[in-house]
Amino acid sequence: MIRLASPDDADEVTRLLIAFRDWWGRDEPPQESWRRGVSRLLDDELTDVLLGGEPVAGVAVLRYRHSLWWDALDCNLEDLYVEESARRSRLGERLVVAAIERATQRGCYRVELDVNEANSPAVALYEKLGFSSFSPELGGHNRFMRHYIERRA
Repeated sequence: MIRLASPDDADEVTRLLIAFRDWWGRDEPPQESWRRGVSRLLDDELTDVLLGGEPVAGVAVLRYRHSLWWDALDCNLEDLYVEESARRSRLGERLVVAAIERATQRGCYRVELDVNEANSPAVALYEKLGFSSFSPELGGHNRFMRHYIERRA
């Protein structure tokens, strides 16, 4: 079962996203920061959070922004996490399919995401579902790149 999270689901969403943070081997930001952030996202009209499983074992965070290229909303599948106990149950696949369906309902023309190439199960899942980094216009692969800005006190 996949469903849209509500503000009442803040604790579940926070729990899963902290588990995702921990999976990355990080311990920052602290839990209270996650709680505040999740509450903000659940109240944001440009964000959808999907929960999956019974009991809940997976989460997908969708962020929307206007695309000048498409004159429509773009969807960024910002975070996708499935607990270890639910992996290989196709919950991740169901969450991604539901994310595409939700983005379609909201009028999006594309869903974008970033995935680390070392996470081969995730790369395989996304490719199976039609995601690609190849750009035929330039004949190469697009890269999601980042530049970190130093935090100031």
